[in-house]
Amino acid sequence: MQNINLLPALPEAILLLMILVIMMCDAFLGQTRKLNYVLALLTSAVVSVLWACNAADPASHYLFGNVFVADPMSNLLKAFGGLATFVTFIYGQKYLEARGLARGDFYVLSLFSLLGLSVMISGNNFLTLYLGLELMSLSLYALAAVWRESTNATESAMKYYVLGALASGFLLYGMSMMYGATGSLELAKVFEVIASGAVNKIVLVFGVVFIVAGLAFKLGAAPFHMWVPDVYQGAPTPVTLLIGGAPKLGAFALLLRLLVEGMLPLALDWQQMLIILSVLSLVVGNLTAIVQTNVKRLLAYSTISHMGFVLLGMLAGVVGGKIDGIADAYGSSLFYSVIYLLTTLGTFGIVLLLSRQGFEAENLSDLKGLNQRSPWFAFVMLMLMFSLAGIPPLAGFYAKLAVLQAVVKAGMVWLAVVAVIASLIGAFYYLRVVKLMYFDKPEDTNALQGSGTMRFVLSLNGLALLYLGLMPGSLMDWCLRTIKLTLAS
Repeated sequence: MQNINLLPALPEAILLLMILVIMMCDAFLGQTRKLNYVLALLTSAVVSVLWACNAADPASHYLFGNVFVADPMSNLLKAFGGLATFVTFIYGQKYLEARGLARGDFYVLSLFSLLGLSVMISGNNFLTLYLGLELMSLSLYALAAVWRESTNATESAMKYYVLGALASGFLLYGMSMMYGATGSLELAKVFEVIASGAVNKIVLVFGVVFIVAGLAFKLGAAPFHMWVPDVYQGAPTPVTLLIGGAPKLGAFALLLRLLVEGMLPLALDWQQMLIILSVLSLVVGNLTAIVQTNVKRLLAYSTISHMGFVLLGMLAGVVGGKIDGIADAYGSSLFYSVIYLLTTLGTFGIVLLLSRQGFEAENLSDLKGLNQRSPWFAFVMLMLMFSLAGIPPLAGFYAKLAVLQAVVKAGMVWLAVVAVIASLIGAFYYLRVVKLMYFDKPEDTNALQGSGTMRFVLSLNGLALLYLGLMPGSLMDWCLRTIKLTLAS
């Protein structure tokens, strides 16, 4: 039902207005870098709170001619996306200032990527989804190259841009085929036409192939993962965090919007593709991560393996043409995505904490003896590594368990076995980090230089994962309820 109430889109309007304000401040007030930082921080905090408040509303609001939807899932994902941007600003402040990168363009582009993310998450139309995706992606391409003096950053930005453009092309071509076959750009109508069976199945399948390939690129799933390690390593660390954090929530939203809300009758086709992508991601990500010596590349391959787990949840929804288990499956995938985001924020936070002017904490050897330098942050990093490895009682364990339960319920026990074996392999390189921190002598004896605010937020980040591991019920229930309400609308 059409709703003329524009309040659900208020956070996006505030975000756009504040972007313009920061641009004007940067243009006319010159070197007041601190003001840009404070305004960006306040903006991300305010819109996150507004989205979190909207997430309590069980209704779905369709706006602007049904191209934009504010439903429980979109508000939940946008709230965590805003939180990720807020935390990234705090973690990256000292790093950016030390390298002369704390300019207005960094904060403007970061907020533009958040705006694109929110539009994409709330897209109810092929065009809205694509426009949101491109606004987010183009901002991130520019951010990857924001450190102009670094050849590595420039090179990674070029790779990111070229391969990102290829992915966007795949996605756009797939969408155009779906539009050609169904005659509509609106997801609900596309769903109805496909369900009616009055369309050319071959065209639909080709469209689905291109869409899934484009989504796999954006997720960083194997075999479309080529850009991930290079971009993660080459981009400035706060930018790497922006790329590896909130956009993964957007990619989950894209999966749900396109494959479930738009093309659920074709589930048999796209689930087969997701099985291949998830197995490859789990195997390639975990095996390749073992040989890495660069922390950011290790975390990149770790990301690829974790995207495999997100896909596992997405492929376990429809079993034998029945949709009884879709809420549990997609809810577990959503829960996994949120936990992964919180863990990623923490791990890159530690890397940023170890960095200082003239020194990039990029190698595993930089973590040696961290327990002797700072016992507390060594413990925080230990909790983060245990969460990534899926070791109880950290949140990552429950997230993996929820996904594996959904896969087993779907009757794909062999797939759950593959995932468990891959996780066991992955535990090796996470435990190697713990060994370096606690059993090796430090090569760097300089004091950690993070601000008091950063240390406080980073501590909360680590403790949140411990709390969600011990008491996962509230967030899991929220995710399940969100998926049920969204799919019912």
